[in-house]
Amino acid sequence: DRASPTAVNGAESGIVGVFNYGRHREGLIPLWVGEGDLPTPDFICAAADRSLKAGETFYTYQRGIPDLRAALARYHARHYGIADDPERFFVVGSGMQAIQIAVAMVAGHGDEVIVPTPAWPNSAAAVEVHGAKAVDVVMTLGNDGWTLDLERLEAAVTPRTRALFINSPSNPTGWTASLADLTAILALARRHGLWIVSDEVYGRFVYDGAVRAPSFHDVAAPEDRILYVNTFSKNWAMTGWRIGWIEADPSLGQVIENLVQYSTSGVPTFVQRAAVVALDEGEDFVARQIARADLGRRTVVDGLGGTGRVRFARPTGAFYLYLAVDGEPDDQALAYRLVDEVAVGLAPGRAFGAGGEGYLRLCFARSPDAIAEATERLVRWLRKAG
Repeated sequence: DRASPTAVNGAESGIVGVFNYGRHREGLIPLWVGEGDLPTPDFICAAADRSLKAGETFYTYQRGIPDLRAALARYHARHYGIADDPERFFVVGSGMQAIQIAVAMVAGHGDEVIVPTPAWPNSAAAVEVHGAKAVDVVMTLGNDGWTLDLERLEAAVTPRTRALFINSPSNPTGWTASLADLTAILALARRHGLWIVSDEVYGRFVYDGAVRAPSFHDVAAPEDRILYVNTFSKNWAMTGWRIGWIEADPSLGQVIENLVQYSTSGVPTFVQRAAVVALDEGEDFVARQIARADLGRRTVVDGLGGTGRVRFARPTGAFYLYLAVDGEPDDQALAYRLVDEVAVGLAPGRAFGAGGEGYLRLCFARSPDAIAEATERLVRWLRKAG
């Protein structure tokens, strides 16, 4: 009873609850968490091994080793056409820590951060644990897929609003902001003097002929208040390595360094060595991951769509299908039932905030055989239950 109310009142993850319930079920196909089933490739692991054998096990640069910051600058110059400037990049201990630091930089007690929902729950949680308030702006699902109502977004701005948190491509909906969307969001932020925290973790996971998702890099000016957060987890199958980055104006470098110092005091050098190799040599692996996810996407969309009982928007980005089953409004109960009755693990939609009720999230970044089997099980259940 003497603990901090902010910490004590933190919400338990609805995703983890179902995951813990079914994690040891024999034969279960786990599609509930946001990762694929490929291990980190050997060429990345070998770089970490070389670093360990070289004795690189000491304290390191708080902002990241120079080699990795330079590699991040090269990567962004290649894919986003921005200037090759290592001083814009800061290495942190995961995409989650990147979000934590970004939120801590722009909002505190009594402030508000607008978060379009459904959204990955950790984003709003990061706002709340810093004493600020996450303000939901619910997106809508229509004939054109998920859309963000910009008038509703602007109506949510109050004198206490400090930032907009924009995740595109979106976890969980697969919504991908267009250049017109990003231009309008940026104009809104400029009008109200707001920061944008731009989560572009899934920026490479796009389909239907796209090379990458539209980015605020495409529309922003140097003076715009944008903090980009990202991770090595998705593109290079490094979820367990816990390494990510923040891109920000170099003038914020000391602020970010301080916040790293006060939390983790830096990312292990051997992990950073692996990240350098991922950026410089990992394009074939990234392409393989995207192609594999696209196959999974087509399998679940075609299979579940053919039942006539499932509502969803065909995802244009990320690697999730966000679906609702007709006649099954209790998504949490349904997630538990599917563990017991179908041996397929999906995440309940209510875990993703306002507007997520009644939906389930399915991660299709898995092996083709696993996705085909999971789809077949779900289709059989849907037809039987219907």
